[in-house]
Amino acid sequence: MRDLDTLFRAVLDTPDLPIATSVFWVQHGTRLAGGDVTYLNRYVLVRIGRAFGACAFEEGALDPEVCAAYSGRPLAELFEGPAPLRLAALDAYLAQKEPHSQDPRAEAVPLPFGTPEERAVARDRAVTGLLPDPEGRRIALIGVVNPLVAAIRERGGECLPCDLNLRRTQWGDPVEPDMEKVLSEADAVVATGMTLGNGTFDRILESCRERGTPLVIYAQSGAAVARRFLGSGVTALSAEPFPFSQFSAEPTLLYRYR
Repeated sequence: MRDLDTLFRAVLDTPDLPIATSVFWVQHGTRLAGGDVTYLNRYVLVRIGRAFGACAFEEGALDPEVCAAYSGRPLAELFEGPAPLRLAALDAYLAQKEPHSQDPRAEAVPLPFGTPEERAVARDRAVTGLLPDPEGRRIALIGVVNPLVAAIRERGGECLPCDLNLRRTQWGDPVEPDMEKVLSEADAVVATGMTLGNGTFDRILESCRERGTPLVIYAQSGAAVARRFLGSGVTALSAEPFPFSQFSAEPTLLYRYR
């Protein structure tokens, strides 16, 4: 698959596209123990059949009226909506077509019963386990989560954090706002699935292809969408479909693809 637009067009050419049963959104804040950052997350979610699709978005990028306007509407109509809604709808369609739990390529990784901190640490160790040996290598982290910074360092990597909203990590490291800078310096890239919905994914994919840089996607947003780029710029994927780990203390699964 070349880029996101190509994937959207391919799905639109599919006959008998389904109805989106429901569209809803979730907004929540999280501050992990020992940290000084409150993460403010907003997700729009689309349900199609047995699957949920999700996309995180920035404040102001979507109006809550989309829930009433698009619930029960044909998928093709959602594809004409705002970018986060389009991505969530595509994610739901692909996850319904091929659930992660039934994909023979997927390795199911259990996240333990525990506190938000315990579950975040387990999740982010699972993500860094997808990296080619990071010891002594520069790892660009596009979309900064402090436990993931720690997990990269635990494996001996030098983390190059990049984020549009954060300015420093939990340990005071400066966070680079310019994605191009860290892409040009990195030996490997770890990027959040949110890049699928904010318009930066295609550029990250292009850069990693050009430079031969391994690209690992850790996705709550667009987990089934990112899966379509495995072997075509994406080296590995941590897919965490809804409901996400932060919404439960009970054991849940994420799915790793290599």
